[in-house]
Amino acid sequence: MPDPGSDGLWSIGELAEQAGTTVKTVRFYSDSGLLPERRRSAGGHRRYAPDALDRLRLIRSLRGLGLPVPEIRRVVDERAGAQGVLEDAVAGQLRTLGSRLSALRWQEAALHLVHSCPPEERADRLRLVGSLGTPPSTAPLAGFWRGWLPPRMPAVSRAAFLEAAVPQPPDAPAPAQVLAFARLCALVSRPCGGDTPTQPAAHRAAGARESALLYAGLAEAYALAAPQLRAGADPAGGEALDCFVATYAGVAGCRDTADFRRGLAGQLSADPRLDGYWALVAELITPPGGAPEPTPGSAHDWLLAALHGQTVS
Repeated sequence: MPDPGSDGLWSIGELAEQAGTTVKTVRFYSDSGLLPERRRSAGGHRRYAPDALDRLRLIRSLRGLGLPVPEIRRVVDERAGAQGVLEDAVAGQLRTLGSRLSALRWQEAALHLVHSCPPEERADRLRLVGSLGTPPSTAPLAGFWRGWLPPRMPAVSRAAFLEAAVPQPPDAPAPAQVLAFARLCALVSRPCGGDTPTQPAAHRAAGARESALLYAGLAEAYALAAPQLRAGADPAGGEALDCFVATYAGVAGCRDTADFRRGLAGQLSADPRLDGYWALVAELITPPGGAPEPTPGSAHDWLLAALHGQTVS
């Protein structure tokens, strides 16, 4: 390493040589405020203190990791005085890269989906997947359910239901999962036509307390039924069904009797169906080649079938 000049400082060329970079790069970092010069010579040339070399190496390392200039400034600025600045900057860059990678994986799977389909289906698939962002947003699904749930439902209960009902897109989807998500978004975007009701009868009488009890109880019943669905068990009575019926009985202020169960089976059978939504959710959350994962919809259908089995026997 050459010694600094008679003034104890390096020229921009000497600093660039020691750092293994170009004068143009050092000038860029200086003009960006990342690498302050100590002073200018009589001829107007930049002069740098020897400690600028360590700072320049740090800047180049951070740039090599893709950190933007404002984040690098926070890290190298000795006046920042904040703990964990480097850790925060690296963590932020990891989040940014994760989002970019997820977007690229969705784009790749969407391209495979369009490329591999029969020519007569290509225009339809292109329209479906072309309407998605990358990575796609779940906002259309959440908006659909917010309009479907009881209007007086408490915020905490609403959030818990949305977490279960709105599937998160996988980071690395298969083409079939991209298609399922695109169809989900298209499904919830369609207007509900005619006078056909779109909400269960239980919603009409559900105030804040009743809706909270209803969905908390149903979530518990669905969780109890999930292992049996995964095992491929036929619908049958048991703890899950008892919890399912008790939830509706509690909201209605009734006792769980044989007559109540018969009436509940008829009421639930007459409720609007959202089977298409839950079938697409199952396609989206099930790993390729795996057994279908239970959803609130498939658990509800299993429990309803079990209820029918009791009431007609």
